[in-house]
Amino acid sequence: MNHRIKKIGSYPFPWRVIIFLLILLAIWLPAAIPIYFLVKDSNLATILTMGLLFVEFIILLPQWGKRVYGKTNLFKSYGLVNTKQNGIELFIGLAIGTCLTFTLFAVQGLFGFVLWQNSQNLSRIIAEGLLSALGVGFAEELVFRGWLLDELQRDYNYRISARSNTLIFALAHFIKPVGVMLQSWPQLPGLLLLGSILIWGKRNCQNRLGLPIGLHAGLVWGYYTINVGQLVKYSGSVPDWVTGVNGNPLAGAIGLLFLSILALGMRKMSDRATSS
Repeated sequence: MNHRIKKIGSYPFPWRVIIFLLILLAIWLPAAIPIYFLVKDSNLATILTMGLLFVEFIILLPQWGKRVYGKTNLFKSYGLVNTKQNGIELFIGLAIGTCLTFTLFAVQGLFGFVLWQNSQNLSRIIAEGLLSALGVGFAEELVFRGWLLDELQRDYNYRISARSNTLIFALAHFIKPVGVMLQSWPQLPGLLLLGSILIWGKRNCQNRLGLPIGLHAGLVWGYYTINVGQLVKYSGSVPDWVTGVNGNPLAGAIGLLFLSILALGMRKMSDRATSS
């Protein structure tokens, strides 16, 4: 039995990922299905089931590494290390992501594209947003720039792995009902750019995940605070493709411009880090 499990490590990337996901689903579904039936609030049910899925993902990873690859430090190889430097990089990323988001909306305010509004319960929204953003940043970076990127790099060189990872990340966030995809297609280039930024951020930090987690969380935190806090109102003075389709900055020209500036900086830093 152990020999058969270890043999999975020699399978091509697509088969390894499918086997891992099937194992994860087999563990998750028996607990998730009752939650959907027993919890009447659909939002709460989704939060509970997705939280359970991620907890089981974290529990499964060490067993996957030990039994399939004979490794006991899989989280470390993903870049999830408990060091001061990784923590500093997380806070730097958080600051960059948050400042970028607020600067983006500040520029739109200067041009009259949005109007700033007063908000109630802003301190509570900021605190809730930070917790949610850190959770999202940690979970998605561990999945995409940790586990998935590691699986890709076992079969392919860095360039192919990075591009494949970026594409899978973008499609995972973009694939929705056909009508929604057609309406929000301008979001796809932004997702591709964001995926590249996060990979370059990891490469820039010698494979540590702190910076991409912080960047991801900072962008989510900034947008959560502005959106949920209703801090801005779109003036309608320019088309949606300028500010973002459905209010999503990733689906607008200004958002893409700001992401492009960040991408350029991350790419240059990544190139310097790998050449030194």
